[in-house]
Amino acid sequence: MLGKKYLMLALILGSISTASFGFTLKNPTKAEKKMEMSLENSEEKLYNEIGLKGKLNYEVFKIALRGYNKIEGRKKELLTIIDYSKPSTEKRFFVIDMEKKELLVQTHVSHGKNSGGNIATSFSNKMSSNKSSLGFFLTENTYMGGNGYSLVLNGLEKGINDKAKERYIVIHGADYANPRFAQSRGRLGRSLGCPALPRDISKKTIDMIKNGSVIFTYGNDSTYLEKSNYV
Repeated sequence: MLGKKYLMLALILGSISTASFGFTLKNPTKAEKKMEMSLENSEEKLYNEIGLKGKLNYEVFKIALRGYNKIEGRKKELLTIIDYSKPSTEKRFFVIDMEKKELLVQTHVSHGKNSGGNIATSFSNKMSSNKSSLGFFLTENTYMGGNGYSLVLNGLEKGINDKAKERYIVIHGADYANPRFAQSRGRLGRSLGCPALPRDISKKTIDMIKNGSVIFTYGNDSTYLEKSNYV
């Protein structure tokens, strides 16, 4: 399978570290340089085959892809990427079918009210912070709650997003996540930390990614790259 191929390459390159957006090898041998080049070429090829150029930053995709291939327990070959480095007025929620190499969903998504205005700049794993969390999640079950049809998220990264369930960080629909809301206010409305989607696409998207698919949330926070075990 596609995922296994990339996972094998990533494991061989276990000494990879991140510096800002890029990936570098510590004192690489010629063999490691060759493997890294092969991995980079495969990642860039996949990025182009999916048709992400001009939609999703390649470096964000690369971080998401490498983490995706390290995650055990996923039940679907779907990768959702939320790019909070983009303003809320842009489409920054992407669902990718990794087997078919196809972009299934590209839509707007809200961030937490204490994470920032139009662009999220501050993230947290703390209770009552009303901020978005970064990192890798696995989707779980759905339920009907105060925000309607909602999707439970299991944060996989200790100290980064592992309190997602305690904080009730879920994916749900919201009127304030509709781009029409932003036309009068200059930004989408904001949640209490949940990735909120436009109501007209929320249920379809939740049903698509529920029960065992990977979500990666990215933001402009260099400390995340330093702490994460997945990048």
